[in-house]
Amino acid sequence: MVTRRLIDWRDGIRALLALALFGLLLGHATAQDTASGPTEPLSIVGRQGRHVFAVEVMRTDADRSRGLMYRRTMAPDHGMLFDFQASAPVAMWMKNTYLPLDMLFIRADGTIAKIAADTEPLSTKVIPSNEPVLSVLELNAGTAARLRIHAGDRVEHALFERTPR
Repeated sequence: MVTRRLIDWRDGIRALLALALFGLLLGHATAQDTASGPTEPLSIVGRQGRHVFAVEVMRTDADRSRGLMYRRTMAPDHGMLFDFQASAPVAMWMKNTYLPLDMLFIRADGTIAKIAADTEPLSTKVIPSNEPVLSVLELNAGTAARLRIHAGDRVEHALFERTPR
């Protein structure tokens, strides 16, 4: 009878360890789902010089809809570029987005039209471009101020090279 209890105890520990391992694997898969994807180089050129970033580019409606939702971190030199395929007035929001962001609204010629600094995480407040833009670049909040990026500065990326000026 003592032997049977010892075996049951060991089986219980094995089951708990297996459950814990499953939880870790599931958590890793979830983290992978919200981790950053492939990046492309992007530069912002202004009065303070050139600033280089690695950006994920969102080219489809599904990707643009998801954006940075559910992510908890983003490297300081990373960002997300939303390619809207054509110039038009756009509006962004922060629903399900935990990171405070700077949003740079960019015209088809690559110039920054507007900067919405330090946007509010998880907000459904609409952030309009106020004019036709081709894309929006999201950076960690405070990046534009820290690097002295301003409206009128130029964004260099393949997206703007293909756009007629």
